[in-house]
Amino acid sequence: MLEQLLQLDKELFLFLNGLGTKSWDGFWLFITNKWNSIPLYVVLLWLAFKNLKLKKTILLLVTVAILITVTDQLANFFKYGVQRFRPCHDIEVSAVMRLVKSYCGGKFGYFSAHAASSFALATFFGLLFRGKIKFIGVLLVIWALMVAYSRIYIGVHFPLDVITGIGIGILFGWLFTKLYIFTTLKIKA
Repeated sequence: MLEQLLQLDKELFLFLNGLGTKSWDGFWLFITNKWNSIPLYVVLLWLAFKNLKLKKTILLLVTVAILITVTDQLANFFKYGVQRFRPCHDIEVSAVMRLVKSYCGGKFGYFSAHAASSFALATFFGLLFRGKIKFIGVLLVIWALMVAYSRIYIGVHFPLDVITGIGIGILFGWLFTKLYIFTTLKIKA
């Protein structure tokens, strides 16, 4: 059963990765680059300060830093624990796939830290600002989906790596939102 699932995952990866074209490569490389999301983070920080004021925004920054660290380190723990090769290191698919990046990355890829972190942030801010800022949750989920898909497009993660990262990100984003709300109950603006 597991072997069949992994084989289907490889086939889906080759299909999705094979949809790419040179004319779209630059766009997906831009989306997958974590530094290109800095303007989004600045906007989220500004929205936090505008809606939460200084003390709660400082706590938010600490909470988000811990959230990203937890999702990233958990991804590393799983990558080295599970030791599933990235597509570009998997001999069954590496010869027939498109590797858009100039390098493949580490040897192992289960699960995607990019997908986990982007969905953790989307969930955290989406829940935190739900009802306060129109459509923020939808916009953040679209951004997170694009980041997650970019990992398949450029050839560094299988779909199951990304799906697992999405699930982990949503779970930890929800947990950290609850933690943040609980810790801010006694803080005055």
